[in-house]
Amino acid sequence: MAYDQKTFVRTPSEYAEEVVQINRISKKTKGGNKVSFSALVVVGDKKGKVGVAHGKAADVASAIRKAMSAAKKHLFEVPMVHGTIPFDIIVKKDAARVMLKPAPVGSGIIAGGAVRSVVVAAGIQNISSKVLGSSNPASNVYATMEALKTIAILHKKAQARRAKRSEKKGDN
Repeated sequence: MAYDQKTFVRTPSEYAEEVVQINRISKKTKGGNKVSFSALVVVGDKKGKVGVAHGKAADVASAIRKAMSAAKKHLFEVPMVHGTIPFDIIVKKDAARVMLKPAPVGSGIIAGGAVRSVVVAAGIQNISSKVLGSSNPASNVYATMEALKTIAILHKKAQARRAKRSEKKGDN
């Protein structure tokens, strides 16, 4: 949902937006404590595009708005085959390790909170996952995004190989 700037009425957005984490930050200054907030938001169109971003501001609403705006600028395409990912992958990013596996049609999304938010926003219907390592939602979201980006790169390379192979067969 987005806000209309003039009337401040929520208008439906073409993206699925989910707030994964909100943190309260307190900074010691000469004049006392300065309180601000940070928000981690996942945005996706449920058709294969997903993005994640972190926003910081003096109040929660502004932090969420900034994060959503940044996430929409960093969307990327996730390859899907029959509503799932093309192959399984294990990715380690910082302290988090995430394992994503394709699942048969009808099995649904078998994933924990942080991974689930990314996968649902991307529009993947059948997937099995396991979070290994960190229990921090932010780390797990970034590790999941890294896994999906790696899958996108590897899937693109595989398609190029298939195209090259079929081109060679056509020449013979």
